[in-house]
Amino acid sequence: MLFCVRALSGAAQRVLLAPVCGFQPLTVVARSVSFSPGQVTSNDSFHSVSSGSDHPKVLITGGLGQLGVGLAKLLRMQFGKYNVILSDIRKPPNHVYQSGPFIYSDILDYKNLCEIVVNNRITWLIHYSALLSAVGEANVSLARDVNITGLHNVLDIAVEHGLRLFIPSTIGAFGSSSLRNPTPDLCIQRPRTIYGVSKVHAELMGEYYHHRFGLDFRCLRYPGIISADSQPGGGTTDYAVQIFHNAVKTSKFVCNLRPDTRLPMMFIEDCLRATLEVLEAPAEILSMRTYNISAMSFTPEELIREIRRHLPDLQVTYKIDPGRQAIADSWPMILDDASARSDWGWKHDYGLPELVQTMLNFTGSDSRMSQAN
Repeated sequence: MLFCVRALSGAAQRVLLAPVCGFQPLTVVARSVSFSPGQVTSNDSFHSVSSGSDHPKVLITGGLGQLGVGLAKLLRMQFGKYNVILSDIRKPPNHVYQSGPFIYSDILDYKNLCEIVVNNRITWLIHYSALLSAVGEANVSLARDVNITGLHNVLDIAVEHGLRLFIPSTIGAFGSSSLRNPTPDLCIQRPRTIYGVSKVHAELMGEYYHHRFGLDFRCLRYPGIISADSQPGGGTTDYAVQIFHNAVKTSKFVCNLRPDTRLPMMFIEDCLRATLEVLEAPAEILSMRTYNISAMSFTPEELIREIRRHLPDLQVTYKIDPGRQAIADSWPMILDDASARSDWGWKHDYGLPELVQTMLNFTGSDSRMSQAN
């Protein structure tokens, strides 16, 4: 059993060394955690609302990124508004702050994270905090801190408090020596970005903690995720989001990848549903702890062709970014997600035509609202 060892002295220290609450003085990860005021949420009703014994209490780290807000909305519909806490180190926009519990959480601050988990009786931890591929290459030191040190913190806290821990992985966890068409769940992984290296590290550490300490670790390798209500976050697949905004607003787009660059992609609603499904899946049906998931694979050229079926005036030029192109050329072209489909019934809803129609509907309505304002 792992637990926090608080940095105390004198009599208090002797009390902590006594075998209380079922803890044994073996297999201990020593962490220095001092006492401080408890975490206080902005809504006093948060602690008073009964969640019911069958509902988890969820904490989402890095919650203001591309996926966190959408996943919080889905989980709140499933488990109740006050059972899902969104967290980040940034100030949330008003609509996010008013939609449900939001608190400050720095994954590099172990004590802060411990307090949040304990004070809010968290049972599921969804760890979205990370620097993405292109941003990580521009700041390797920060990416190492956030993606690796932060990971170690959540792993230790999850074991200590018996949490179910979900950490997303990515197509960036593969490299040029991996099988690319298709890429299976198990194959050589030798990524050449700090983002990819940190994700392989997360997969292996999560599986190690599962086998060594019984951690309920679950992981999905996401393809490129496309959503209309969030801005690109510095990933190599961002072109497939930005193109819709430009197509609606200016009818012009500059693509930074070659027209024949094939990558696996997924619409955000499929991604969020897959995350909920694997979190809810009974442990006994999971044959592995890290799964590929996918929905479609396309090239910029194929995406442009489909968009032009709706917006024939779209003009596209190519200005290849050598860094992003090199990353894309090392990633899978098609993900083999047969294990996810057979083990827990994964099935996507959106193919390329449905994706394009939905994205244009979203971005078109947003554009019309902006013009009206």
